[in-house]
Amino acid sequence: MIELTRLQNQKIIINAELIEFIEETPDTMISTTTGKKVMVKESVAEVIERVIVYRRRCCAPGNKRK
Repeated sequence: MIELTRLQNQKIIINAELIEFIEETPDTMISTTTGKKVMVKESVAEVIERVIVYRRRCCAPGNKRK
């Protein structure tokens, strides 16, 4: 899960596993595999970096799924 900010400064937690694609329109629009769309303040690069950090944390040694 990653924390982002909606355009109205409301914090939102998004399941990074469900992100299908991200667009700049010019605001950042996240589309999920469930069909939902969320506009956030963070840039596309910031969202990608947060997803990378999340994935590294999940795949780190000692965090193996059983």
